[in-house]
Amino acid sequence: MFISSAFAQTAPAAAASGSGDMLSNLSGMLPLVLMFVVLYFVMIRPQMKKQKEHRSMIDALAKGDEVATAGGLLGKVTKMGDGLLSVEIAPGVEVQLQRSAVVQVMPKGTVK
Repeated sequence: MFISSAFAQTAPAAAASGSGDMLSNLSGMLPLVLMFVVLYFVMIRPQMKKQKEHRSMIDALAKGDEVATAGGLLGKVTKMGDGLLSVEIAPGVEVQLQRSAVVQVMPKGTVK
């Protein structure tokens, strides 16, 4: 008897909130949407911008540029291929690297 009276009391409120269900579903999803928007502007967008800048730097490499690699080597670009670079790290010592291994183009005169 107690349970049936409890259902009877909530039945009219549940029937009246048919359009309220859709509103409550949207308001329940709002925090997820806001978190995705914040994640996009805080993490995804800056990372894409950084990748674009790195790609343009690698495309602009030229023979004679002084570069720093991901492994920490400093050297001067001596030969360029499609995917590989030859970098002189010491007089008479050249290593071949992938273009993507170049992290930074150093100012002229950095490598002696």
